[in-house]
Amino acid sequence: LRSGGRVVVYCAAFTAHYSVYPATREVIESLGDGLAPYEYNGKGTIRFPLTGKVPTALLTRIARLRAAEEAARGVRRLAAKKR
Repeated sequence: LRSGGRVVVYCAAFTAHYSVYPATREVIESLGDGLAPYEYNGKGTIRFPLTGKVPTALLTRIARLRAAEEAARGVRRLAAKKR
């Protein structure tokens, strides 16, 4: 998924799960107990089982949080260049 020309979320499929990353500290903290049913490896990857329903609301929230992070990062970069 891209926002403002930058990739904000990556996905990968495997034999038993699919993964979404990067899951930053801010994303993990914002999602709180919403991630409880899923596996987080502590390195920025959230794993979802291939069985069951796709948690579209949660994936949408992750994408929006990451897009907001990248937008804020872009603003900080522009401010730093102006100095």
